Amino acid sequence: MKAIVCEKRGVMKLEEIELPAVPDDGVLVRVHASSVNPVDLFPLSGAGRLMRKLARKPKRDVMGTDFAGTVQSVGKDVTRFRPGDEVFGGEHGSFAEYICLSESDALARKPANVSLEQAGCVAVAALTALQAIRDHGQVKPGHEVLINGASGGVGTFAVQIARALGAEVTAVCSPRNVDAIRSLGAQRVIDYTREDFTKSGQRYDALIDIAGSRSLSDCRRVLQPGSIFVLVGAAAVQHTNEMKAFGHIIGTRMRSMRGRQKAVFFIAKLTQKDMEAIAGLMVSGKVTSVIDRRYTLDQLEDAFAYFNEGHARGKIALDLMRHEPAKAAAVAPQELVTG
Repeated sequence: MKAIVCEKRGVMKLEEIELPAVPDDGVLVRVHASSVNPVDLFPLSGAGRLMRKLARKPKRDVMGTDFAGTVQSVGKDVTRFRPGDEVFGGEHGSFAEYICLSESDALARKPANVSLEQAGCVAVAALTALQAIRDHGQVKPGHEVLINGASGGVGTFAVQIARALGAEVTAVCSPRNVDAIRSLGAQRVIDYTREDFTKSGQRYDALIDIAGSRSLSDCRRVLQPGSIFVLVGAAAVQHTNEMKAFGHIIGTRMRSMRGRQKAVFFIAKLTQKDMEAIAGLMVSGKVTSVIDRRYTLDQLEDAFAYFNEGHARGKIALDLMRHEPAKAAAVAPQELVTG
């Protein structure tokens, strides 16, 4: 099969590799669609290379996480899925024609009212938004929630999920995205070029920081006593290198210990339970994927370049049914920005 393989720091190639073997509890999926996330560039980073070395993993690493497609075959112990089922989920190695994972992993049936392309943009961004709002932000009906960085992949899902949970949503984004974010259900949208949300005088029960553009000290001005500040994992990626990202996380955590507001940093966990929760929200029409641009596997270098600009509205989709041989592509890890 064809797959995007990371061979060494900063180099990825579209190559022919072996089809994965299917274990007794495994599900082999023919991947139709995927999308770009900050985590997908981790194998290209120095930290990613070091972790592979320490774990004694092969130097060649198949990239990608999100996927949607059709079940090709299943292991003899599988009971939840059968060949021909349309499914979606998240698993490392999805930038390939086929992916194999356990039936108990982050895998769910695709809702009938959602296209494979839309489903292929869900796992990382939607589960990050769900866990940020429901679990770490502890958002309840009637809560006032501010989402800083509402126009990217995680942000567009966060606005919809917060509204689906009954929250009153204020979203912060660039001027070009104000109307689009309002159409997703945000009751108030702040254009950050015209208004500083930390000086608005409004108080919130939860602040979901996806952009990572303001310090906790600034954000405390708009937090209720006892409210929660959630720094989404992808937010730290906006910094120019890994050490600065780490410093931003630690600094936020240390400052939170000196105040009444709770600060949380987390990285999303891909679980089947939450994939099914998102599927339910999509069936009901409360949540959908917002797609900005579409690329094929051989255009992945262009997709990453656009992603690195930091201006994508929603998700950057990948079509894995169409591709042509591609040259090696060098991507600078220090240029990563949040989705």
